[in-house]
Amino acid sequence: MKTKAKYYHAGCPVCIEAEQHLAEALDPWRFDVEFIHLGEEKDRLSEAEAEGVKSVPAFVLEGAPFHINFGASLEDLK
Repeated sequence: MKTKAKYYHAGCPVCIEAEQHLAEALDPWRFDVEFIHLGEEKDRLSEAEAEGVKSVPAFVLEGAPFHINFGASLEDLK
């Protein structure tokens, strides 16, 4: 069974670079990663907040948010 994970980002260069590295690093047989561009999918901002995301890029794995680097706060995306 694959572990579900989400990667929230805003499309900035930091976010895109982190997305590329994550996509290459994670075992596709073990992880099912959904990449969510909050700049384009603003309707998912509340979902990201509910999962504990404070800024992007952020990776949520098994319900735990991991903030990779500071690109933008969720408040900036609203």
